[in-house]
Amino acid sequence: MKHITLLALALTLIATICLGAKSPYQAVLMHSRIRGRQHGPNVCAMQKIQGTEKKYFTNCKQWYQRKICGKPAVVSYECCPGYEKLPGEKGCPAALPLVDIYDTLGVVGASTTQMYTDRAKLREEIDGPGSVTFFAPSNQAWSALPHEILDALVSNVNIELLNALHYHMVDRRLTSDDLKHGSSFTSMYQDFDVHIHHYPNGIVTVNCARLIKTDQHATNGIVHVVDRVITAISNNIHSFIDTEDDLETLRTALAAAGMTTMLESEGQYTLFAPTNEAFEKIPPETLNRILGDPVALRDLLNYHILKHMQCAESIVTGMPMETMQGTVLEVGCDGDHMTLNGKAIITKTDKLGTNGVIHFINELLIPDSAKTLLELMEGSKLTKANKLFVDAGLGPLLSGSEALTLLAPQDDAFKGSLTMDGQMRKLMNNHILKNQLSSKSLYHGQELETLGGLKLRVFVFRNNLCIENACIAAHDKMGRFASMLTVDKVLTPPMGTIMDVLKADDRFSLLTGALQTAGMTELMNQQNLLTVFAPTNNAFNAMPRPELNRLLQNSQELGRVLKYHMGEGMLVSGGVTSHTRLQPLLGEKLEMGMRNYTVYVNRVPVVEADLMATNGVVHAVDSIIKPLPPKVDREQSDGPAARVRMASSRSDSRGFRNEALFQKVIKSRSSRTMTHRQ
Repeated sequence: MKHITLLALALTLIATICLGAKSPYQAVLMHSRIRGRQHGPNVCAMQKIQGTEKKYFTNCKQWYQRKICGKPAVVSYECCPGYEKLPGEKGCPAALPLVDIYDTLGVVGASTTQMYTDRAKLREEIDGPGSVTFFAPSNQAWSALPHEILDALVSNVNIELLNALHYHMVDRRLTSDDLKHGSSFTSMYQDFDVHIHHYPNGIVTVNCARLIKTDQHATNGIVHVVDRVITAISNNIHSFIDTEDDLETLRTALAAAGMTTMLESEGQYTLFAPTNEAFEKIPPETLNRILGDPVALRDLLNYHILKHMQCAESIVTGMPMETMQGTVLEVGCDGDHMTLNGKAIITKTDKLGTNGVIHFINELLIPDSAKTLLELMEGSKLTKANKLFVDAGLGPLLSGSEALTLLAPQDDAFKGSLTMDGQMRKLMNNHILKNQLSSKSLYHGQELETLGGLKLRVFVFRNNLCIENACIAAHDKMGRFASMLTVDKVLTPPMGTIMDVLKADDRFSLLTGALQTAGMTELMNQQNLLTVFAPTNNAFNAMPRPELNRLLQNSQELGRVLKYHMGEGMLVSGGVTSHTRLQPLLGEKLEMGMRNYTVYVNRVPVVEADLMATNGVVHAVDSIIKPLPPKVDREQSDGPAARVRMASSRSDSRGFRNEALFQKVIKSRSSRTMTHRQ
């Protein structure tokens, strides 16, 4: 109990401190301080990606997952910014002495920057009076520069090195709280701006370089150590595309879609730019179709653009991000690789413009809204449905521009052999609805017309939305001209009344005779919808002979038993939850449940569900359904005890096995009834 109380207090403290933090960075820093306080004052918990030098202050999610960018993270404990250890003392009790910026560079791991300030004759400027913010590249950042670039900067101590360092400086003191998301500050190099992004996960970037040691105070300013050398930017992202040979096809597509002006305007865009190679991977017929369709082309290009600027260094885990097209991309990372929708297709990152950032990708992203029905199926891995529609000769229709809605069954919905014949071809035509629809527009009782000329009904249940026996199993796919609804079953269109369904199935020959004996044939042909749990011949044959004889000699009792197997309204298997109740035409409510994809009614399993009729649905059962015992601590309708009792009942009874004799009794009873009526 004591441990629980301490945990609750700790969580409350974390929440209180984080809520009071001035910025996301400060919130993460404070969380790291709380995690590190057991090691002494001013100790911060850091998480380092194994095999790299990358370290991060930890937030709650990272702390418990122990992963960053999908890779294991090792926790270390270091002095928080502005503090240092003392010999013999626990933690980091001493505040670092304030020195000028030049000396601070040497203390915080930016000694290479300190050396280059000497070479560029900049020392006098940064250890004199005034107030300066220095975004100082770490030693590793300088080492990571290509040799030719570094040589050009430092050879002969030319003006380029001074200009590069000045671009890392702002002539005012800026703490992490001042570094607001989307803000820009004028640098000391020809008044070019540096661009700040402060992300909700606490990461702060300047020109997409991550601040790895923040708020290192000095007597004449402040130092923020960054993980790369930044360069001045003066052109927008469209100007960058104009000069990049590897983006020639993209440049042409943007012009054709009339999107050039947007990428030249002010903003904070992220463009995942497909290279020429990415366009070449697309089948020519698909690419030509999209390039020739302005609506599809704009959707495709907008799908590659985020509404906000997202630097690669800001990503530590996958997250959905909204595109200009209106849908989302899953932007994540895997180790050092930035990913899109879980795939490492990004080849270059953080190419900056004044109005955004470009990441190169080697695969074209085609949104659903630019696809045909056939392409939607291919992208959804509905291989069996795809093959059957094509084999039925419907490929050209599903690749065209007609407004349709495709009901595409999942692969596991298909059972047995899938031979294409006239019946199967007709069935596939009845999986295509006229007009483009979405599941959001469907309502209970609605009728939908198929290409095969049938009318299908819509049923809305608490847990499911179904079209006849097939229920929606995935989010809608809205294509360029048509939409696709993935369903969990192969559609069974209604082919007659309930009585027609029973007569057409040999398993129900005894039941049809019983219905005639009880005078219920008209009920089975009425227009009002019914749900029928239809006892098979096996169910009648399992009854003890005396009990069966008594039942057959009393048409009223036979009618009562059969009406207990029927309920008003339509309930397909997809509408059954763990505790569904159905009111029968006569008697107490039927208790239904679902287990291992099998429907149970009063603990009796349904051996075949969803035999669809124009006036209802038939579910086959191999046992006569009886009311459950009253005042019993009932298990779920499909519980193990029910099966034990059922097995016991069957083993103790002598089944009525002679179907011919039963039919004879039924006919004799019917004949006597007709004579009596005459």
